[in-house]
Amino acid sequence: MASPQACDVLVIGGGPAGSSVATLLARQGRQVVLLEKDHHPRFHIGESLLPGNRELFEALGVKEEVDRIGMPKFGIEFVPPDSDARTYVEFREGWNPDKGEAWQVRRSELDELLFRNAARQGAVTLEGATVRAVDFDAEGATVQARLDDGSQRSWRARFVVDASGRQTVLANKFKSKQKNPAHNSTALFGHFRNARRLPGKREGNISICWFEHGWFWFIPLADGTTSVGAVCWAYYLKARDKPLKDYFFDTIAMCPELHDRLRDATLVDDQVHATGNFAYSSTHATGERYVMLGDAFTFIDPMFSSGVYLAMRSAFNGAELVATALDRPADYPAARRKLEQQMRAGPRDYSWFIYRVTNPTIRDMFMHPKNMFKVKQGLMSLLAADLQHGLPYRFSLFMFKAVYYFVSVLNWRRTYAGWKRHRFNIRDMGALRGETIVNTD
Repeated sequence: MASPQACDVLVIGGGPAGSSVATLLARQGRQVVLLEKDHHPRFHIGESLLPGNRELFEALGVKEEVDRIGMPKFGIEFVPPDSDARTYVEFREGWNPDKGEAWQVRRSELDELLFRNAARQGAVTLEGATVRAVDFDAEGATVQARLDDGSQRSWRARFVVDASGRQTVLANKFKSKQKNPAHNSTALFGHFRNARRLPGKREGNISICWFEHGWFWFIPLADGTTSVGAVCWAYYLKARDKPLKDYFFDTIAMCPELHDRLRDATLVDDQVHATGNFAYSSTHATGERYVMLGDAFTFIDPMFSSGVYLAMRSAFNGAELVATALDRPADYPAARRKLEQQMRAGPRDYSWFIYRVTNPTIRDMFMHPKNMFKVKQGLMSLLAADLQHGLPYRFSLFMFKAVYYFVSVLNWRRTYAGWKRHRFNIRDMGALRGETIVNTD
């Protein structure tokens, strides 16, 4: 193997977090190397974006490109499991009505767009490069990667950014990755042609459909296909006794509305995917010469489409941390403490709702949203990733939780039954078997 090549920053992973942080650091005039183990375009789940992504795309200079590939998305439809009722909410109902639009995108297109932009901004990008080792010392790190042709390459970096998604390169190295015991879920998903969509302006909205064992997503894409997935408790997928495709269609049949929308639809490439062990987090996000961003640090249930936003936001915060480490090392300890707080804040806000979203009380509050104490404004700002409203925003979320707990106490029998059911649902079922396991970061 040739001698290591020198760089300021080596970024592992060419998804939204890695490509974004590489772009920002290259703009600062730094020598940045960005490694991606696959080749773009590559399949990826996680197609639903939030209005909060818009300002991040603008800062990266790619908003117009995203407009060209995206399906406009203005809100969310909630479909209950036990009635014909529907609830439609729009992002413009949050604290900032101007943040009222997002997109649904093919992740293969979005991720390639961001990766190519990093190269245009000056980062050295390399695809088909799988990181095999990261060794730190007092001066930096040596990173070794294997290329598609079997050759080996290495780099000597002053700082390493782990944006490897669910591969979690550094969290695995440090044995700091911890499965979230409060949310043990799995997913089945595929893409369909000719699915029936909502009419008019709502055509691009995501639909969240509850069913007995979890919830479905229904995400319309600009090319005419629709992404459909079931996020379910681990026991449900563990109990599978037939081929994955048949099990998926049996699962869809449990949701009458979704089944009807797919009545005349066909499965793209006749392929269904499965993945397990959704929620996890590392014990820490930063070290002396490294940072973990996006899903390389933590992954939460995708119900509110927060994944790409949280990854990109962490990239912007992470770029500031790297600049501090390289230019003002005396300030780095304080910068680390700040980033550790930032990396936990967003997932914590979303997770509170996600952990309770199958609870009847939360379902009722989503199906019949009221704006007493501005709780609906706070909720819609959270769902739009419009989180910069300080005390008014925090107060509205606090009041939403207060109302939830008050209603839960009033209906204590239902609350207790829901708690017992949740405890049963999240029990550890061990490793899932499955023919098709894919990343979902």
